[in-house]
Amino acid sequence: MTKILSYTGYYFLYFLSFFPFFILYIFSDILYFLVYYVVRYRRSVVRTNLNNSFPNKSQKEILSIEKEFYSHFCDIFFETIKLWTISKEDLKTRCTYTDTEFFDRYKEKGQNVIVILGHYGNWEWLPCIGLDKDIEFLSIYKPLRNKVFDKMFKELRSKTSTKLIAKNDTLRTLVKYRRDNIFNVSGFIGDQTPNKKNIHYWTKFLNQDTPILQGAERIAKKLDSAVVFLKMTKKKRGHYQVDLIPISNNPKETADFEITEKHSRELEKLINESPAYWLWSHKRWKHKKND
Repeated sequence: MTKILSYTGYYFLYFLSFFPFFILYIFSDILYFLVYYVVRYRRSVVRTNLNNSFPNKSQKEILSIEKEFYSHFCDIFFETIKLWTISKEDLKTRCTYTDTEFFDRYKEKGQNVIVILGHYGNWEWLPCIGLDKDIEFLSIYKPLRNKVFDKMFKELRSKTSTKLIAKNDTLRTLVKYRRDNIFNVSGFIGDQTPNKKNIHYWTKFLNQDTPILQGAERIAKKLDSAVVFLKMTKKKRGHYQVDLIPISNNPKETADFEITEKHSRELEKLINESPAYWLWSHKRWKHKKND
């Protein structure tokens, strides 16, 4: 029964992907009303996160950010589904890079790149630069338990020329790429919540003690890969701009935690500029430092 329901959902979402954006955004507005006012999906989590992150903002400001977040949250749901059927040309006009030759310069000098991003904007669209470039864009992901929806996300992400690497195979795969001299850009999500056993570094992030994963920094030092932060800003509904901010071109020369701290500060600055576009429903602070 679960499998039947999963495939029903899969084909229904595939069918929806054929609708034009203006229709999908009407659906998004309807979904926003249901998610925010009826289901009240994780409202307490979002409100707590916002209050703790912005203690100086009024409740009116918090409420405004909260509503804008839920509206954006529903938008990216439909924008992600649209990846199934969106044309290459349309995607490139909706997700633009300010420096399209950025990765070419690293390729010319033979240095692979680790890009770090957050759950900000529409992170599923970010690898679209690989559509026009001879770049192996690798995305680290955790396979879903539901095989049908795992298949769905693999298909959606393949539309941006992304090759998925299971989390546990990350280092082995990147070492192989380096050994075979294949230039690659690998993407790491920098705002995941670490398992307790993997917490080795804490910092102040959005006014709270926050554990930060160090996987990207460790791999960058081991493989001498450049580290870059992907800054994605939302220009208007369904349109994003991506700026590439170098964090370190010589990771082996950096101090411990330096790279981790730098990319955390870049994400924090981005969130402070436009708070509504971060994933506030994520339980980012479920671990406490004094525990």
